[in-house]
Order: sequence, then structure tokens, then C-alpha cells
Amino acid sequence: MAELQSTLTCPKCAGTATETMPTDACQYFYDCKHCGVLLKPLAGDCCVFCSFANVPCPPIQDARESGEESCCSRP
Repeated sequence: MAELQSTLTCPKCAGTATETMPTDACQYFYDCKHCGVLLKPLAGDCCVFCSFANVPCPPIQDARESGEESCCSRP
């Protein structure tokens, strides 16, 4: 079962915030609660959690656990 809590770290101010990840969609944008910068996924990542958090999104976690391809890795 996927872990749903993940701590995002802002690359601009290093502020952190623990958030609950959605299980039914990727989160493409996140407003830093500390400095207000709009975070977007890095090239090759499906969401802000995969780019800036300590735990990747649930679809990626499930794919790693099952050994199957994630819906996030499909073009």
C-alpha cells in the first residue's frame, strides 16, 4: 500500500511542508507555503512530489512495489 504523506522541500527557500498526495491524479503544481514560488515537476518527472518530496507519488510507489510500469511513466 502506498504511503500518502510526503514532505515537499522548496528549491528556492528550502521551506518544507508535509502534504497528503492525491491517489487518483498527478499534482503538477504546488505553491510553496513559505515563499510563494510555484513549483512545477522537473523534466522527466510526473509531479511535484516526484521532483521535490521525500516520498514519490502513489502510482510510482505502486509500480516500484509491483515491478510494473507506472501510468506516470507512459508518454
